[in-house]
Amino acid sequence: MDLKGFFESTKGHGVLATADASGRVNLAIFARPHVMEDNSVAFIMPHRLTHSNLQSNPQAAYLFLEAGTGYKGARLYLTKTREEQDTDLLYSLRRRTSPAESDKQEGPRFLVFFQVDQVLPVVGAGDPEGK
Repeated sequence: MDLKGFFESTKGHGVLATADASGRVNLAIFARPHVMEDNSVAFIMPHRLTHSNLQSNPQAAYLFLEAGTGYKGARLYLTKTREEQDTDLLYSLRRRTSPAESDKQEGPRFLVFFQVDQVLPVVGAGDPEGK
């Protein structure tokens, strides 16, 4: 699947699932990921529960449900590879801008990179070797 083309041309809603070291799961609504040149994906996030979970457990899953009727989209199984805090790259990737004051109140931002381990359709098993 061409992730860059898919996420650039498809509207919908996404949910990122993470778990802490004890396995307690968290779900959070996230925008479409940024697909990097090496086909990794990155999400911009503040230091909240999702980011905290990723400090002790690098595994995550992202469900993207396409806008419209039916159940179309993708499930991405991910492994965190690295992160950056408040970098020029992070701010260049932002799809929306927030007033500087709200950024200060929310604290630092992180650009978290993931290797894509597997891609499956929203419904069904898809290609078990799919990437």
